[in-house]
Amino acid sequence: MGSMKYKIKLADGTAQLVQITSAYFKAWHVWNVKFDDGKVVMLFKLGSDWMQRNEDFLEEHILNSVGACTCSKNRM
Repeated sequence: MGSMKYKIKLADGTAQLVQITSAYFKAWHVWNVKFDDGKVVMLFKLGSDWMQRNEDFLEEHILNSVGACTCSKNRM
């Protein structure tokens, strides 16, 4: 799938550019999301819900926004 860049809206109303790459971790198809500040989160889909690792920091609305970005390019 390669790398995609998207602009998402944060809780404070500002927009931030994120880079999304697709990978496999064990048997899971995952999406690594890199923010401008260098933080990286790993997302995966469980049924119709987007999940993140326990150590990641995304709020639910950001998680859903990023998930919507990945689904627009990669239908599941």
